Amino acid sequence: MLWDLFSTFLMIGFASFGGGYAMIPVIEVEVVKHGWMSTQQFTDIIAVAGMSPGPIATNSAIIVGYKTAGLAGATASAVGMTLPSLLIILLVASFFYKFNQTKLVKSAFYGLRPIITGLIIYAAIRFAISNQVIGTMSWQTLSLMLIFAVSLLALRKRMHPILVIALSGLAGIVCFA
Repeated sequence: MLWDLFSTFLMIGFASFGGGYAMIPVIEVEVVKHGWMSTQQFTDIIAVAGMSPGPIATNSAIIVGYKTAGLAGATASAVGMTLPSLLIILLVASFFYKFNQTKLVKSAFYGLRPIITGLIIYAAIRFAISNQVIGTMSWQTLSLMLIFAVSLLALRKRMHPILVIALSGLAGIVCFA
């Protein structure tokens, strides 16, 4: 079990680009495929991991490992998830300084942007569907869409994210309490 957790999260860490939110769909597929938990349980874990300090992918790996095999599972998952980043950063840092301005490197990073954005949007839509946020149109769905749209507009207008979060929470209280 510990080897499965370590090797799975090691593979995810090596194969995923774009940060924690872009890794969520990959983690979900592996967690459900191994039978460690259901999609709904994983969605709940992502909610906790997202609210916890630290990177969401590492937090979710730790929680999955802990739920699966206790403290040893959490440790195996955390090491598996973070080891690729450490190794890649050490390797890239030794070469990147020399090559960061080349057209090939710039083009590669530019080409990765759309897929990373797509993975993040895909994760958001999957969680919205699994939590019944998206589904039949109701006043609640419309309220959520309005809160989302106003929050997005506020962030584009450079309103501080903490203020946007607080105001969204207050809007949720008004709409759903």
